[in-house]
Amino acid sequence: METKPRDAVDELLLTYSETGGINYLDAAAVLPSREAIETACADLMSLMFPGFRGEALVDSTDLPDITRSRMRTLHGLLKPEISKSIGDYPPGAETEKKAEALLEFFIAELPPLRKMIWTDIDAAYEGDPAAKSYEEIILAYPSLEAIAIQRMAHVLYLKDLPLIPRIMTEWAHSRTGIDIHPGAKIGSHFFIDHGTGVVIGETCAIGARVKLYHAVTLGARSFQKDEHGKIKKGGKRHPTVEDDVTIYPNATVLGGETVIGARSTLGGNVFLMQSVPPDSLVYYEEKQLKIVPKRPKSAGPFTE
Repeated sequence: METKPRDAVDELLLTYSETGGINYLDAAAVLPSREAIETACADLMSLMFPGFRGEALVDSTDLPDITRSRMRTLHGLLKPEISKSIGDYPPGAETEKKAEALLEFFIAELPPLRKMIWTDIDAAYEGDPAAKSYEEIILAYPSLEAIAIQRMAHVLYLKDLPLIPRIMTEWAHSRTGIDIHPGAKIGSHFFIDHGTGVVIGETCAIGARVKLYHAVTLGARSFQKDEHGKIKKGGKRHPTVEDDVTIYPNATVLGGETVIGARSTLGGNVFLMQSVPPDSLVYYEEKQLKIVPKRPKSAGPFTE
């Protein structure tokens, strides 16, 4: 007699009972909510750019009340998620105190962060002849959103808060196509022109007034493994880019010991795994470009 095939749900439930991997159901139940963090990101952009992001302002005199209301909403939204990220939910007294202190610190950092983000807007306006106004940059430039969220996530990353900074930058990545790890250290006046396909790794250090074009990768080389064959975590794995560097489209720079010296320019499609001194121009010597007349098309049956 043939046995009846197991129901797909039963088979799936069996996999949930296995140990390891994605099957830590008890832990998953108290992880921070991705939806809540994404809502917080949108609220943060509204705080950075009131009137440009979020609800429109009917009158500028409403700004103080609206800002305080948004801040209260942000506080209420983030505190339970921070508690979950710390690993204790519902939070005990110690977690409650720690989450409140971290949240107060983060909120206090928002004013200086906004001033830093304004330097990025300046860089975009000065660095892109297509930019007609600051308003256009705030409303329509994906790089500004990616950089702004990364700068805010970086504050939480430096406080060793798990998960939330990465969820924040992934929200920006999914919206802009620009993937900047929250650990990357980025100086003022940072601009990514076009932006799509840019990848900036966790241990990158980027100086002031750096300009990247689309599809630039600042990544790691091959990863070292331990005696068990597992990738070693930590360490400086990504490049350092000094002040006033420009990197053109599709360039790839790899390695934690790689330093791009100040005021250097990397041409398009460059693949680099070694340092270059300041004031360098790095490019490939290609064959001479030829432009010749096209051959005339022969008359066919459909040619008038």
